[in-house]
Amino acid sequence: MDLDTVRTFVAVADTGRFQEAAAELSVTQQAVSKRIAALERALGVRLFTRTPRGAELTIDGQAFLPHARELLRVSERAVASVRTGRRPLRVDIIASRGAASGLMRGFHRTHPEVDLDVVMLFAIEKAVAAVRSGEIDASFRAVAAPGRPLPEDIESVRVLDEPLHLLTGPAHALAGARSVTVAELVGHRIWMPGIVPGTEWAAYYDDLVAAFGLTIEATGPNFGSDALLDTVADTPALATFMGERTLPRLPRDGGAPGVGPAGLGLRLIPVTGPTPVYPHALLWHRDNPHPALATLRAHLATAAAGPDTAGTWVPDWVIPR
Repeated sequence: MDLDTVRTFVAVADTGRFQEAAAELSVTQQAVSKRIAALERALGVRLFTRTPRGAELTIDGQAFLPHARELLRVSERAVASVRTGRRPLRVDIIASRGAASGLMRGFHRTHPEVDLDVVMLFAIEKAVAAVRSGEIDASFRAVAAPGRPLPEDIESVRVLDEPLHLLTGPAHALAGARSVTVAELVGHRIWMPGIVPGTEWAAYYDDLVAAFGLTIEATGPNFGSDALLDTVADTPALATFMGERTLPRLPRDGGAPGVGPAGLGLRLIPVTGPTPVYPHALLWHRDNPHPALATLRAHLATAAAGPDTAGTWVPDWVIPR
């Protein structure tokens, strides 16, 4: 159904006169008459009766009017969904409990006027394709993994270096330490069942193992973070790596027993000498015109912080800061 014709019908119904509807729509009265006639032919009914007072809706016109208004509202929503500056800013954060999620929550608190649509894509290939197609405006990733250079039309900037901490239960041999060096972790079992081969975080941890001779086990099903915390809390021989911003409610520096989710007595211990940091980067298409994307980038440039690069470690394939 032609929306200009429907818009003309609504204008005549609201003004009660063809001439006034023509002035409102900036067309001739003859054009209004032709549009209404075409709509009546398409519907097979009379919509208006001409009277000395103007144009009055017939019973069929009265029945059609609310649906015509809804057609116009749907059309406006459809255009707004893709019109730059009117549709929400669509951002991929990978996971709901990670550092990127925290960064976006901070952005929302600082800029509540920006409508956000947060999505979670898994594979970096899918995220990059979505950025290139305009399906999403930006994605948080650790780039670029070995053998995966970004396309030339994708821009990226490293926005946050998140220090890794060792997470242990209360009976772990290192639970009382205020900090541990990477060398002190050699020989300890670090369990990370969420590592998926082929992902950028798998490439990161593979390089971490190769660089420092660590033992990272990715065996067993991944039942989520709650199950991971329960297992680490109950198994003295196991520890895991946790990003500093992933679970900020956990105790640090050998906090008091019983602090943390459900009183598990978990410890979140800084790793030093050097500090492995997970490099979160923002990806976007260089031709993306969404005005809120520039607002997000400016916010991250000041709000997202990480340790000084001195004394830290990242794989050599990570984009520089």
